[in-house]
Amino acid sequence: MALTDRDHDILQRNQAMLESVVEGNWACYAEFCAEDLSCFEAETNGVLAEGLPFHRYYFELPSDGNGAANPVAVSMARPHVRWLANDAVVLSYTRLTQRLVNGEPITTSCCETRIWQQQNGSWKQVHVHRS
Repeated sequence: MALTDRDHDILQRNQAMLESVVEGNWACYAEFCAEDLSCFEAETNGVLAEGLPFHRYYFELPSDGNGAANPVAVSMARPHVRWLANDAVVLSYTRLTQRLVNGEPITTSCCETRIWQQQNGSWKQVHVHRS
């Protein structure tokens, strides 16, 4: 099935959100999120976490101070877009993260599902499930 313009729009928003994560840009990331964002992630140990403070903690961790930052690339493999309504969409994909570890290129992957909802004229992610 061919992607529509609104599919491309959601994919671009999600990509920008992922890039804000790898850049450690809290202000940008928070703009993509609903205040009551909920999630299941490895870091929650199977418990539903609610609200932005859970996520902010990871953005505020000190760096390891090991010199210059290594470039990180993040992309979505095989994205699947499912519209629930004109103002709600489920986006599922495999997230690929590429970086250098001890000078060697490494790619890691995880499966993500993100639910986006239009709230007051802006698209916000309202739920994340990552495994």
